[in-house]
Amino acid sequence: MPNITIQRILGILLHRIRFIIIVSLTAGLITFLYTSFFITPIYSTSTMIFVQNYSKSNPKTSQTGDTEATQSAGSSDANSSNNEQAQKIFNSDISGSANLAKITVTLFQNSDEITSLYNGCSVAISAVEGTFYITITVSGPDPEKCANVANQIADTCDTVFHKYFMYGQLGVIRTAITPGAPGSPDKIKNTLIGFAVGLIAACLISILLELIDTTIKAEEDLSEMYNIPVFAEIPDFSGGSR
Repeated sequence: MPNITIQRILGILLHRIRFIIIVSLTAGLITFLYTSFFITPIYSTSTMIFVQNYSKSNPKTSQTGDTEATQSAGSSDANSSNNEQAQKIFNSDISGSANLAKITVTLFQNSDEITSLYNGCSVAISAVEGTFYITITVSGPDPEKCANVANQIADTCDTVFHKYFMYGQLGVIRTAITPGAPGSPDKIKNTLIGFAVGLIAACLISILLELIDTTIKAEEDLSEMYNIPVFAEIPDFSGGSR
């Protein structure tokens, strides 16, 4: 078996460069055609809702009429400051709402009222880590259907939430829109993968064919086979004879 070196491998690849290019391009083209015509495009859209473990409350109003109207400016400033302080969202509120969001996700994932709305689509409901936001992602072959399912689920979540929780609130931050382009398959990515696979296969085939080829092509082959020097070489004139 002839010695295999980096220089020899490069020589083999250069010698069969045309074969390698044809195989690589063919593999890339086949992958592109298969992706375009035989793989169903999948569209994806999402909506986002929020869950809080407390409800907004309006400051209490008094019915004392003229008595409150005559309060001093200093007293009014103090009440205003207290109201602003009461409206702040503290870290404990955020942490409690985040925990409630995780519990709510489990509820939504197992609610028959929500799962019955999937309508053949793939639905993923998850809480954004460390927040009280919940993302509802819907995927399927019909883009308009995916958007409708996502929005229906978001609307039903409010009903399910208040059915099982007597406190807190839920609202929609972002509604789902009809996606204009599929999320998968990625034609460019698949084509490049097919081209790369074809390139690697063509290189391996070229090297393998060279290894199993026992014909003598140059004087170096004789030197390697018999370990003797070559003093002369008779050229083949048959190709140029008339």
